[in-house]
This record gives sequence, structure tokens and C-alpha cells, in this order.
Amino acid sequence: MSAETHATDANTPNTATPTLAQVLECFEELWPASLAEPWDATGLVAGRPERPVERIHFAVDPVQDVVDEAVGAGAQLLVTHHPLLLRGVTSVAATGFKGQAVHTLIEGGCALLTAHTNADSAVGGVSDVIADILGLESVVPLAPTPGGLPEEGLGRVGRLPQALTLSEFAARVFGAMPAVAGGVRVAGDRDGIIQTVAVCGGAGDSLFDQVRAAQADVYVTADLRHHPASELREAARLTGGRPYLVEVSHFGSEWLWLPAAAEALDTLLTDRGFDVEIAVSSYNSDPWDFVLTPGP
Repeated sequence: MSAETHATDANTPNTATPTLAQVLECFEELWPASLAEPWDATGLVAGRPERPVERIHFAVDPVQDVVDEAVGAGAQLLVTHHPLLLRGVTSVAATGFKGQAVHTLIEGGCALLTAHTNADSAVGGVSDVIADILGLESVVPLAPTPGGLPEEGLGRVGRLPQALTLSEFAARVFGAMPAVAGGVRVAGDRDGIIQTVAVCGGAGDSLFDQVRAAQADVYVTADLRHHPASELREAARLTGGRPYLVEVSHFGSEWLWLPAAAEALDTLLTDRGFDVEIAVSSYNSDPWDFVLTPGP
């Protein structure tokens, strides 16, 4: 994965540097906070709204290496998909890893903003990007947001323009994902024909009922726990073996959203007359380093 930058032309007339508050207004338009799940912790974690923002850094995880990367690049705002403070803390002292990240950001003049489940459910969000990369058509949410737009909600389901075997489709998924130690795991008949595909970036076994209701041939998601996955596969014996499962890296599935999110934010800021440099992190924050597999 290489760093990818989206920047406006420095010679463009009538451009200005936005404040953090003005960037937050753009974020709210693209990824409304109202779409976040009740248990989630999204929004601004650290930063002064009145401070100017000339450079923005996107990443999946607010781990120390990403924080150091953003501060070292001179960013005034780090945007991460995953929250740093999802669960309550009683201290942000630099003696702990979360406190160390907070201190590095504040001392480096870099704000931290989280777009988590609101970025999952929004139009053009994480699952929309996966569906687009995999070539799905007629895409709709797996779990529509109550009271939201018809296009908003968790997960997506759509159809391939041409049917593929499970093996061919799994190879397409593998080729689309960033390289990580865990690779891609598949459950199902490798020669089975699929056309209706459900996807969910990140951990998605909570949507199994919606996947079944959508009559998906295959479900692409991450972090599949043994018992829910085993029970789904056993139940699938009664429905011709479907849905099949394709398990990908949690990090990898959500990293795909970053370039698209950076481009969307860059476009909106430019439309409002702002000149900001936006970069996507090159750091692989998948927690696994290597994997062992059985020999032939």
C-alpha cells in the first residue's frame, strides 16, 4: 500500500485554508453523526475547532505509528475509521498507549477525528466502496437505517453482472484487498455458481439474518467467529449450501474506503473554496504479522 495524496492546485485563485470547524461541517455532510450506532464513539476526539487545517491524514487505526506518521507529515488533522476511545477511560496519561497517542497529537498540533459506524452506513461509505470495487450492481443496504435514506444502512447486497464460481469470486476479492498476513478464507463449494453478493466492511456476523433474507449466494466480511460461522454453514445445508462465506481482514476491508473518503472530502472542500492537502496513510495496522498453513 502506498501513500496516496489528493491535493488542490496551489495556484487556484480564491482558495482559503479552512478551520477545523469548517472541515467538521464537511464531514457531517458526507458522514452524518446521526448514522452512528448507539454504542459507537465517533466525532472529534482532540483538537481546537478554530485552528486552521492545511493537511489531513486518513488511516484505519489511531495506533502510535499512524499518529507519528501524521504528526511527522505536518498534518493538523488525523481522521481514523476506528475510535481511539471507544470504551471509557479514566486517564490519558502518557504512561499508557492511548494517552501516549493523545499527547503526541496534542503536542504535535494535530486533531483527531473518528468516522466509524457513520462511515459504514453513509452513502459512499465502507461497504459501498467494497461493493463498487467488486463490481456489484443494483446495490442496496443489508440493514437499512431506520428513518434514514433508502441508500443508508449497514452492509450492502447487489448482483454481479455475470455469474462466477466461488473460486473465481474469491480470487477477485483477494486481488482487491491490501496484502495482509491472514489472506482470505473461504467456506463453500469452490465450483458453486454465485451472482447475488452481500458485503460488510469490518466485523459482520451480526448481519447473518439479513444476509439470509437477501438470499445472497455469498457473504464477504471480516472477523467471523467460529460458532456463528459454523451454525450458518450448518443451516446452509438446508438451502443448497448458500450463503457461502468469504472472510477478509478487518483492516483490509476498511482500508479500501480511505482513498474514496479522501477524494470525497477533497472534492467538497474544493467546492467550498478551500485548499487542503489530503493524504492516505501507508501504514499497515493489521495486527497480524505472519500465518502458518498446512502443507500439501
